[in-house]
Amino acid sequence: MAFLLADAAKLTQNMLVRGVIETLIAESSVLQYLPFLTVTGSGVAYNQERQLATAEWHAVNDTWQDSELGITQAVAGLKILGGDADVDSFLQQTYADKNDIQALVVQSKAKSVAYAFNQAFFYGDSSRDPNQFDGLATQAGVPVAGYAGLDATHRAFAATANGAPLALDQMDQLIDAVKPGKPDALFMSKRSRRKLSNLRRASGNLLETGVDAFGRRAMFYDGIPIGIDENIADGEDQGTSTGVCSSIFAVKFGFQTGVCGLQNGMISALPVGPLETKDAVRTRIKWYVGLAIFRPIAYARLAGVKD
Repeated sequence: MAFLLADAAKLTQNMLVRGVIETLIAESSVLQYLPFLTVTGSGVAYNQERQLATAEWHAVNDTWQDSELGITQAVAGLKILGGDADVDSFLQQTYADKNDIQALVVQSKAKSVAYAFNQAFFYGDSSRDPNQFDGLATQAGVPVAGYAGLDATHRAFAATANGAPLALDQMDQLIDAVKPGKPDALFMSKRSRRKLSNLRRASGNLLETGVDAFGRRAMFYDGIPIGIDENIADGEDQGTSTGVCSSIFAVKFGFQTGVCGLQNGMISALPVGPLETKDAVRTRIKWYVGLAIFRPIAYARLAGVKD
């Protein structure tokens, strides 16, 4: 059974781990939505839905044809993400509250872990860095020119071969590429969000504002929450447009129904203790984590978005 990190934070009795989880959620637009499946071992093999079985109308005494669900067995491995948070012993001893200085240092490292996870979620590429899992951009394939080129294997498209400024039609096509229903969230850079806001104003409408599932103010497009992520670059390449493009991702989350995180155990904050080489006390944050896409049609990428 998959669960959100927010739920896991409520269950843990370790206040340091709870603080790390809460920091991850606060600093990551993705981890607010992404459910996690706890797995045994170093990875998981799962059935990825590629094509639905068909159904037909039949006459009396008709012959029924067999039709099976089209699936592909996929394998997702766990990767090791983490870092060491070192608290200088002099600062710890002279600080007014020793717990405060440790909490600040661990919180800072937890932010780094959140940013590293976000980067891998969107752009992770195991062919370049075997220590990362493959992110959405890698699994989506090379962007094709035009929405009509999307299929279960290639989930990325661009307005033209060399990219183009964002248009509302492209946003609607991106949303329509996720099935069934609407995506759970749209992820984009600040530049893309500004352009989207401008397009809505020009059409006589504004982006909706409201409160997300965590009680925070959020912006919505067509009722879908918008996640602004600093890891989504504005310097991507699309054809001859090099270093000037960005992407917008539409994602539906869920175990067996969409995009889902994997982990072996919960993220941990382990006290390593005093170090030999420097006057400091170390806490190690580590997370055995991966990513599974149970349905390719549960996400899509609009690439080649120019300013």
